[in-house]
Amino acid sequence: MRITLLRLIPIGFLAVLLCSGRPAGQIDPWEFEVLPYATEQRGMIELESNNAVVTNGHSQGGNGTAAGTFRSQSIGYNADELTYGLTDRIEAAAYLTFAEFGGPATNSTCMLSKHATLPVDLGWYAAFEWHKTPQFDNADLILELKPTLEKDLGRLSLVANPVFEKVLLGRGHDQGFAFGYRNGVYFKWTEWFSPGIEFYGGIGLIDDNDPLSRQQHYIFPVIQGELLEGLEYSLGPGFGLTRGSDHVIMKLT
Repeated sequence: MRITLLRLIPIGFLAVLLCSGRPAGQIDPWEFEVLPYATEQRGMIELESNNAVVTNGHSQGGNGTAAGTFRSQSIGYNADELTYGLTDRIEAAAYLTFAEFGGPATNSTCMLSKHATLPVDLGWYAAFEWHKTPQFDNADLILELKPTLEKDLGRLSLVANPVFEKVLLGRGHDQGFAFGYRNGVYFKWTEWFSPGIEFYGGIGLIDDNDPLSRQQHYIFPVIQGELLEGLEYSLGPGFGLTRGSDHVIMKLT
């Protein structure tokens, strides 16, 4: 759920990422969210909580959304994020994620064009993730780049988040970029109730794709809207489309 607050004082953001890492090609189970291109306005703060539970996953570690020796069945993921609008086009954020382990993470987002000035609204997102638990994840520092594309067609909204991920320090630093995606199609029915379909997945390294059986791809029918002024929600079940995916995941943002 999201709560937008008016004009709190600017602060420096520092958080601790409590999570196990994910091998290249897996999706990030703390980010079952499709980002719109629009950013927070200057001086605005947004508090957001992303939650997911694997209701039908794998009983052995290293499969589905789980990493290392941990099984994905019944595992829960929580990511709490604080975002601040630096300008009307640039925002910065830090987030705290929970499952098992830890390291800090920060990100920034920027709108590259004003709404409707280009055929497709365009923005970008960049994040650094530092994992301080190498016994669970040998990728110590990861760079994530995510262009954001959005197109409104009447009440229909199309959003695409291609994801490019590169290990900068630790195991895999000598490899290229991995590729994934977070896309969504939404129908703006009412302010408080709008249905949609979201798609998440990853193929592994761009120049050395994982076999399809090891890739993860999901489809989420969702409903979302604004319950009260500044209080938004998005929820729905996700269904794995490959053998390497978890079978059913429930998410609530």
